[in-house]
Amino acid sequence: MSELIGKHAIVVGAGMSGLAAAKALSSHFAHVTVLERDTLPPAAAPRQGTPQARHVHALLAGGLSALKKLLPGIETDLEQAGAVRLATEDLRWERPGYDPFPQRNFGLSWLSASRPLLEFVTRQAVKRQKNIEFLGDCRVREFVTLPDGSAVTGVRYETRDGRIETLSADFVVDASGRGRLALAVLDSMGFPKPEETEIGIDIAYSTAIFEQPEDAPSAWKTAIVLPSAPKDTRGAVLAPIENNLWIVGVSGNHGDAPPCDIEGFLAFVRTLRTTTVYDAIKDAKPVGEIFRYLLPCSTRRHFENLARFPRGLLPVGDAICRFNPVFAQGMSVAAQEAVILNRLLSESAVTIDPLDGLAAAFFAEIQAVLETPWGVAKNDFIYPKTRGTRPVDFERRLQLNFALTRLAAQDPSTHKLMFEVNHLLKPQSVLRAPEIAERATKLMAAPA
Repeated sequence: MSELIGKHAIVVGAGMSGLAAAKALSSHFAHVTVLERDTLPPAAAPRQGTPQARHVHALLAGGLSALKKLLPGIETDLEQAGAVRLATEDLRWERPGYDPFPQRNFGLSWLSASRPLLEFVTRQAVKRQKNIEFLGDCRVREFVTLPDGSAVTGVRYETRDGRIETLSADFVVDASGRGRLALAVLDSMGFPKPEETEIGIDIAYSTAIFEQPEDAPSAWKTAIVLPSAPKDTRGAVLAPIENNLWIVGVSGNHGDAPPCDIEGFLAFVRTLRTTTVYDAIKDAKPVGEIFRYLLPCSTRRHFENLARFPRGLLPVGDAICRFNPVFAQGMSVAAQEAVILNRLLSESAVTIDPLDGLAAAFFAEIQAVLETPWGVAKNDFIYPKTRGTRPVDFERRLQLNFALTRLAAQDPSTHKLMFEVNHLLKPQSVLRAPEIAERATKLMAAPA
């Protein structure tokens, strides 16, 4: 453990972002308290406050790598609990013009499981850290500040029986999701709020669970079907999860919402651009209900541009940037942010005032992490109904992406780079390297 920089830190929210942040803080504060509004289940089960938990989630290769830095045994824990290891050659990736994209072995893998299992196993691992305490059924109502409005010094929360309690801390992390608490305290303290960039996609996705049939396809373990954009918005993901089950998520944008009954669900799947997913599940046994979730927009708050920020406060995860959930990047980004937080705390521990400027440094450092998933979110401007400010070079970016896809289909080394970018192992900028950009530009000028 590095030199401690404070006695007590609080994390608001016990989702993956809060869990990763709590583990990062535990090496730098004598005690860490995690406050969660929901009851924390004693097994892998959805929480009431996370309706999106029933949908497809994944710990991408980059997220798994980050989480292992914080929790070295987590990979083994997850696999022993039932998470399914997937490799690049297991993925059937269908996109217009490539049905499927070449399946290649790059020696890279990731884990697939339900979000409740991922969260439960991670929470159990974090609980093994003796100086981390979890308080469930505690809804944080507001942050407590100094009388002069210069710093956040704790939280005020409501217990299950309605009591209001105050808890003091040197440092408070807002991992509650949408960042309402952090924005409210900025307003009350007289600090400017961050500018927001929104990409309005009005995405609706429905998710069903099926038993894996005995005659499940042997050529692939997981499948992704991308739509023929912009004329079509319908896509699907099929992934194996614990207990020999399949989780299948289907989505549509701008009013094209998938049904929540099994007959309607299968009919929707049957209209996808290919029949791969439908053929796999049409005779499979459904398990439980079908759930739908709606997300109006991807949102990015530009905390990095703020000239002033309260001492003792740090928003993380979705409070800063929320992406199109179809690409399952949120948990992995949260883990990568926590690794950055851990490093910054280690570096600041030797300074006179370790918390001075910590938030500003964090906001600056995570921009590289956000670059790739936000770049993916920008691709939603391919749909004319998408709201927001379209990048001025969007058409050229789109054509370059098409060319890079074509190059990756032909060239395994470029394909590997594209996979590493998609799984947040490398920044999007590697696909703009001069040699790759030159080859892609030539393809842009060549007939398809």
